[in-house]
Amino acid sequence: MIIMGIDPGLAATGYGVVEKQGGQLRPLGFGGINTSSREPLSARLDKIYLEVRELIERFGPDLLVLEELFFNKNARSAMVVGQARGGIILAAAHAGVIVEEYTPLQVKQTLVGHGRADKRQVEYMVRTLLHIEGEIGSSHASDALALAICHAHSERMRGRLEEAISQKRTREKPAHKKKA
Repeated sequence: MIIMGIDPGLAATGYGVVEKQGGQLRPLGFGGINTSSREPLSARLDKIYLEVRELIERFGPDLLVLEELFFNKNARSAMVVGQARGGIILAAAHAGVIVEEYTPLQVKQTLVGHGRADKRQVEYMVRTLLHIEGEIGSSHASDALALAICHAHSERMRGRLEEAISQKRTREKPAHKKKA
């Protein structure tokens, strides 16, 4: 399975692609899409859309994982990120790729074990889990890889839960008894 993670942003959008084979993960590519604040909003959103479409064509992901929109104190920046997310979701929809979402808290808990992890801790775990030597280059690319890893681990956990529930149902089937 090929999983593409995207950390959306208007000025800088990070992407990371991992392949999951059995329990193993390996990085296929990562980087960023940058836009200039001197460009009109429509041109910036178009660039994000077109480059995400190119990435989808290049890597052929089975699904795309996005960071869920998080409202903090600055509603304006959240709206801008929401616009970038819209272009990314549209690119995935036009390519027929399913989109999943995770909160920053879910990603940090999955990779580091607690939701208060900082960017250095997340990047360290990304590099460790994917056996990447050296720096990733941007926190946006690191966050995108973290999203892909989070989904891979969550999917494995869902599979285990479904298997356990199925086994429990099989064990609990009542035996039919005939009355004498």
